[in-house]
Amino acid sequence: MNNEKNPHPQQLQIDLSPEIAKGVYSNFQIISHSNSEFVIDFASLLPGVPKAMVSSRVIISPEHAKSLLSTLNDNIVRYEAEFGKIEPPKDKKLSVAPFGIPKEQA
Repeated sequence: MNNEKNPHPQQLQIDLSPEIAKGVYSNFQIISHSNSEFVIDFASLLPGVPKAMVSSRVIISPEHAKSLLSTLNDNIVRYEAEFGKIEPPKDKKLSVAPFGIPKEQA
């Protein structure tokens, strides 16, 4: 759309159902890719539970993945400008399992 001919471009309308609006909690993400898509699994890990439960899977094109990366970075910059720098925990190394690997119980 040429903005010179139409100074008021159309606005995108987005429908959000109540079920989707509730959202899902995720503290663990798995990202994989092929030559044509990125797959992002959002999961939850709970203390003492050796298995992560995937709550949502998003499949996007490489172009959209790069756009997501840029948009997420822009939002993190704005968040840190408003609320302060996001710091990883200093006393623990970041790991695949944020609660550690559960030990077998007798």
